[in-house]
Amino acid sequence: MSDTAGVDAASRRLALAMDALEVAVERRRNLDRGQTDLSDQLHALGTDRSRLASDLDVAASRIRLLETTNREVSRRLDVAIESVRGVLEANDR
Repeated sequence: MSDTAGVDAASRRLALAMDALEVAVERRRNLDRGQTDLSDQLHALGTDRSRLASDLDVAASRIRLLETTNREVSRRLDVAIESVRGVLEANDR
């Protein structure tokens, strides 16, 4: 009987060890999934950052162009205003 008791005890220890192994494997799978999700999120953030940086560069370029155009329009308006003033002053004399 002692052999049977020893085998039963060994079987229980083996079953407990197998249960612990299953729990450890599941925990590891969950961690791996979490790391994969985090890696995917980091990749998406990097892609978004690159796109936003590119959009910002385009917007900054557009702003510079608009500022240059604005200055040119302002200069032309000043010239036109001065021309109109000159004509008005000439007619007032």
